[in-house]
Parts: sequence; C-alpha cells; structure tokens
Amino acid sequence: MKWLLAILLLCSCAVRAQPAAEGPPLALIHANIIDGAGDDVLRDATVLIRGGRIEAVGSVSVPPGVQVLDLAGHWLLPGLIDAHAHLFNLAGARRVLELGATTVRVLGTSHFVDVRMRELHAAGASDVPRVIASGYQIRPDVVDAFPDFLLDFPQMMSLRAGLHGPDDLRRVVRALAERRVDFIKILANERAGTPDTDPLKRTFDDEELRAIVDEARKLGLPVAAHAYTDDVVRAFVLVGGRTVEHVQFLSDATLALMKERGVCFDPTIATLDVGSSSPNPVLSERFRAMQPRGREGAARAAKAGVRIIAGTDMTSDRPTPTVADELVELVTAGMTPMQAIRAATSVAAECLGVEEHVGAIKPGLAADFVAVARDPLADIAALKSLALVVHDGTVVLNRISP
Repeated sequence: MKWLLAILLLCSCAVRAQPAAEGPPLALIHANIIDGAGDDVLRDATVLIRGGRIEAVGSVSVPPGVQVLDLAGHWLLPGLIDAHAHLFNLAGARRVLELGATTVRVLGTSHFVDVRMRELHAAGASDVPRVIASGYQIRPDVVDAFPDFLLDFPQMMSLRAGLHGPDDLRRVVRALAERRVDFIKILANERAGTPDTDPLKRTFDDEELRAIVDEARKLGLPVAAHAYTDDVVRAFVLVGGRTVEHVQFLSDATLALMKERGVCFDPTIATLDVGSSSPNPVLSERFRAMQPRGREGAARAAKAGVRIIAGTDMTSDRPTPTVADELVELVTAGMTPMQAIRAATSVAAECLGVEEHVGAIKPGLAADFVAVARDPLADIAALKSLALVVHDGTVVLNRISP
C-alpha cells in the first residue's frame, strides 16, 4: 500500500506541474502597478506576457507582433487569491474567476470536484481558476454530512457510525491523499452555519488532532482547521497545523504562538455579514453576535504580527462575499490597504505554498492580474469594481474602453 500511495502522489505532482493555458503574447501598457509584494507603486509601467507567464515588468519595449492592451492609468494588481471557498461546479468556478479570484483554495466539496477543476486548469482551461484542493472535510460525522462520501469510498462502510479515534482519522487522511488533494481540511469545532450545531463545541481531542496532522505531514500535506475557540486553535497550532479558519476567541498567548510557528489566520469576516441576514432567526442572531468578535480577532491578530490571509467562505450557489468584500473588512478591522492586498496576494501565496507560481507581479510568475479604475490604496472598495481580469495571460474580463 505504501508504494502504491507513493506512486499516486508522484503522479499527482506530475499533473500539477503541467502548464496551464497559454494565451498569445500580450503587453499591458500605461498601468499603475501594485505588485503585491513591495511597498512602492510602479507608475505608467508595462507588463509583457508570454506563454501565460510574466516576462518583464517596468519600462519595457513592446516587441513587434505582441497584442497591446492600453490600461490608460488603471491600477494593476496580481490576481486575487481566495483562501477559503467551496466550489461544487464549473459555473461557480467561472463566476469566481470573473470576480477576480484567479487562485482558489477549496476547503470542502463532494466527489473531488476541486481536484478535477485543478487538473482541468492544468490541462489548459483558462476559464477555470487555479485550484488548491482539499476534497472532503474531515469531521466526526463525515458520512452523515456528506452522503456522497461512501460513493467515493465504499470500502469505508465501517465509518458510518462516525470517526472515532486516531486510527480512523489516519485512515481518512490516507484516503484523501490517494485522491491527490493538496490540503487537508478539518472541522475542529462544530459549524456556525447550521442552527442545530454549536460552534463552541470541540470535535477532536488533542490526540486526534495530532494523528491528523502527523499523518498529513508524512504525506506532505498541510492542514487547515475550521475553528472558533482558543483552546482548539492552540492545540492545533501545537501539533503543527498550517492555517486556522474563522476563529472568534484568541488569547494573546495563542496569537504569540501562531506568530512563532508561522501559522496563518483566515478570519473570513465578510461571510458573517451574509449570515447575519439569514432567514433563520437562530442563525441571524448568532452571526450578528459573531460580527464584532470576528473583526476584533482579525485586528488583534494583525497587531500581533500573525499573517492574515483573505478567504470568503463562498459557495458555488452563493457568489458573495467576494475577495474584495473581505479586503474591505480587513481594512475596517485596522489593516492598511496594502496589508489587505497582500492578504489576497503574496502573503496568501506563501501561506498556501504557491508563492513560486502566483501572488505577485514579477517575471516568471503566472500572468494573473486584476485591474481597477481607482486607486485601491486610497479606497480599498475600488476592488469591488473590476475593470479587467487576466488569467494565465488570457483576458477573462475586459471593461476598459479601447
């Protein structure tokens, strides 16, 4: 079994290394560039794109035969990274791309749709975002929560009564790895988005968390934890978790530990706005109470030096909130516009392990961009009105007048 798993993982790496779609040579001229990594704005600059990647940035002469798109002073940024979404179909993935998310980490779906989207993009589909896949969420009631789970894993009929103990959890981690996921996602607290669950209730004990993260580490997979309480986050960080999602209660000690261990925090604040308008009175009241805590938690984490990343928690059938909505929330929580932009570009890329491919405007990286008419450093809400989306060098959306 170990040799078979190793072969599957090597095959997965081969698939992920395939080139994505390569649009024709393209030059974006007269752009004000926020590169996602540095502090300075590069004004009236050119970006030369060839083979779906950035070839040159700055005062660049456009070679003959290269298509030219005049940005006429628009503000150009790296394609945005949505660090937390749930995609179940191609229509939803394409909608997310048009909203500026050129890279999406999918933290929970069925039938490994996210893995298939990743491979579709790798095969050349420029109308699908780059996907970081996690497959099914690991939770004690995974079979009840995802009835399709047993269709993908009929050999796991014994788990119908629930996941109990480290051995069950290691088994599920291995099964997900065999399906070539990039991340492991766990529910370490119960959900907030269902009225009959308690988001303050812990789902896994320390030994079980350690088993999940240890097994994932052996297979080269980072782990993300849906969590709300300080004790759960601290336990997850201590066993080697990579990112924590949502979180309502964080002590100064846990924030310091997160910074020390390089754990990234994805507060998903904007989704609380959506939840607060739920027609279900239990949920609307719950999310209204969570809103100020979410903002406060993000503010305290940023002040403590914890790396913040931008996730929306959107689903295919609910295209809001957008990454821009989350960036507005991060600025409201106290981050500068530049810090918020990095939370959806270079910092997100580093936290998700894709910084060699995306997250900044520099030669060699994928030609993923968004552009807006107004300066987002003066008003981060400018990112809600996209004028241009380019993915792998292909223009996906263009509202810039010729």
